[in-house]
Order: sequence, then structure tokens, then C-alpha cells
Amino acid sequence: MTYVDYQRAISHYQLLFEHRPDQIAVDLHPEYLSSKLGREQANLNHLPITEIQHHHAHLAACLAENGIPTNTEPVLGVILDGLGYGEDHTIWGGEFLLADYAGFTRLGTFKPVPMLGGTQAIKEPWRNTYAHVMAEMGWSEFAMNYSDLPLFDFLKKKPRQMLDRMLSHRINSPLASSCGRLFDAAAAAMGICTEQVLHEGQAAMEMEALVGDHILLHEDESLTYPFSIPRLQESGLPYIESLPMWQTLLDDLILNTPIPVIAARFHKGLANVICRMVKQCAQSPDGQRQHHTVVLSGGVFQNQVLFELMIRKLETEGFTVLSHKHVPMNDGGITLGQAAIAAARALKSNNEV
Repeated sequence: MTYVDYQRAISHYQLLFEHRPDQIAVDLHPEYLSSKLGREQANLNHLPITEIQHHHAHLAACLAENGIPTNTEPVLGVILDGLGYGEDHTIWGGEFLLADYAGFTRLGTFKPVPMLGGTQAIKEPWRNTYAHVMAEMGWSEFAMNYSDLPLFDFLKKKPRQMLDRMLSHRINSPLASSCGRLFDAAAAAMGICTEQVLHEGQAAMEMEALVGDHILLHEDESLTYPFSIPRLQESGLPYIESLPMWQTLLDDLILNTPIPVIAARFHKGLANVICRMVKQCAQSPDGQRQHHTVVLSGGVFQNQVLFELMIRKLETEGFTVLSHKHVPMNDGGITLGQAAIAAARALKSNNEV
């Protein structure tokens, strides 16, 4: 019914504004209904079609909202969300891009971890916790060090044999470099919305609400959760590795550290490593900074705690930060970015003729 209403709305607005498109832009994901409709309309009306990567569209939407011209030099983008289809046919969701309107290069990412059960992992945060535990340390190490935790008893009661088979054989468990799913995994480990949520992002929102302000502002930085930045073996791409964070977070749970303290340390640690990754991506091979503007976009940045930490840290490091004020940070802003990219590519193509 929603899809039918969507089709009717498009037809209605085309008539209302007497609009006939010259080309059609769609998300790169092959299974999105909106993308399928766009391809059908392009074929029916013999129009050119532009497929646009999800996180590039987030970045372009922010550039457009801030009035950045189409001939701008490439800028760095930190695009954090739940998921978007990547050019390598995997799920992306924690991306560091160098981009203008016409194109982008992926400079860094978050560690790809399976979404256990596919979209079911969005509805049941414990699935992300289990996938992260298995990806980071494995069950034996987890059991040896953390068997006293309620989390251990909770996960032990799940159908682990089936879950492990799903993970090992990639059965309905696609890899995802998703910052949103990392938030879900951490929140569920803390006992926040562990079993299920009513909507995507609920666990992260409830964790954000519990952040202890005093810890956030005044606690010694040495207690902030650590992350590392190694490189993916296959591509050499730098990625945010959360193993040291998980070890420290689980240790805090063993010590009965208050949840507001754990939540604050998680947010601070994540902001620190994102800033480190930005600084690394901004450098030229000789160590000089060659990029000075950073775009922050994607639904994860609706988290005000993380967003304000990032603004403060990046500006302190001398970066100019662009973000959203009117266009939604989440997927509500995607269409603006898609339109801007399609227009910029058309202009570039016309100028090259």
C-alpha cells in the first residue's frame, strides 16, 4: 500500500508542477523499490539513469545545503548510518570518503561485521552483540573472561550452533561496516534494548539518553574506550577496529561500572577514533595536511552527544566542518544529494563534449 501511494504521489506532483524529467537518479541498491521504479520509468520513457551510492548522496546533500558550488575541490566526508549499498556489493555504514559532487573515493571504513539474520539484526540488537563478540574474540575467549556477566548467560541461551553456522557460511549474514549496528551491539551489551526494538536506532537513542554528562566532560581521557586503526588485508583500506573497546567495555561490566559511565566512555572513544581517522585521511603521503574541510552526515549523527564531540574535536584540530541545519541528516536528505550528483555529472558530461 505504501509503495502504491508513493507511485501515486510521484504522478500527482509531476502533473501539479508540469514536470518532465531529463534523467532519473536512483540509489545504487538493486533491491530498493524506489530504485526499481526509477529504472522502470527510465526504460519506459527512454531516459538516461544515474545510479548513486548511498553515502555519496549523504555527502552531496550536505554540500548542496551549505551552498557549495559544483566545481568545488573534493572534501572529506564522515558518513555514519545503519546501512547503504556499497560499490563493492557489500553493506556500508561507517564511511570516510573524499568526494565532490561528481565522484568519490573511499578512504576508510569501520570493521565489516556480519549482520546476523540480515534485517532481523536491526530489530534484535543482541544479534549484533553476538556477531561482534564472535568477530572480535570468539566464544572461547568470551566465555573464559566474561562468564560472570548476565550478557554471557543471555547469549549462551540463544541457538548458538545455528547462529555460528550462519556466521561461518554467511547464511543471511551479510558483512556490514555499519556504525549504527556497532551502536546497537554496544547498547545491547549494556542491557539496553537487548532483546528487541520497536524502531531502528532505538537502542542507540536510549544509550545516548543515559550518557553521564560529568563523565563526558570531566573524566580522565585515559579511561575513554580505545579503538585501533589497522588495515583490511584484502584492500589495504584503513578501518576502525573495535576489539580494544570491547575488551574495556566488558571489563567495566564485570566491575559493575554504572551504565551512564560506560555510555559516556563509549561515545568519547568513538569520537576520538573518528577524529584520528579523519586526520589520517587528510594527510598527503609526505605527512602534510592536504584536505581541510570535513562533512558530517548520516543518521548516526542525529546522536547529539557524538555530533557535538565531533564538531569540537575537528574544529580544535583546525578543520572546517560542514553539517546539516535544514536538510535531514538521515535518509530524508538522500534525494537532495542524488539530484545534486546527477546534475553535476550531467554538467560535467556536457562540458566535456
